[in-house]
Amino acid sequence: MPGGCRPVEDVLTHLAGRWRVERTVRDLAGGGEGHFHGTTLFSPLDGGGLLHEESGTFTWQGVSRPAERTLRFLPGRAPGTADVRFADGRPFHGLDLTTGRHTADHACSADLYRGEFTVRDADHWRTVWRVGGPAKDLLLTTDYTRVG
Repeated sequence: MPGGCRPVEDVLTHLAGRWRVERTVRDLAGGGEGHFHGTTLFSPLDGGGLLHEESGTFTWQGVSRPAERTLRFLPGRAPGTADVRFADGRPFHGLDLTTGRHTADHACSADLYRGEFTVRDADHWRTVWRVGGPAKDLLLTTDYTRVG
């Protein structure tokens, strides 16, 4: 496949289930680096969509602590796509993996988050978020591997 990506007919069907998560966080301004290791479970939501529950351990400058986040992946406007929202319902970004690759932007105060999503095969996908602005200069790379 071109660019090493795999088209996905329906993002919600593809993501359903449990994934192992490995994330590297690099502070491009300060040079620090952190790592997250954990799991993400995409489970069905009443009324359609998936609840994304991520939990694990985040280590920054040698200090480890528990970390978690919750998102909602709702059916998108076009077939096979998703509308990603924070746990409280605020919009985060759209997600269309019908070509196997997607780019999304999210403004957070004066910082801009630009995410690149790539499906590598049926059991592996990656997100790369570049965060830039007055408060942040980060690169977050996350690899997901299907469990079971």
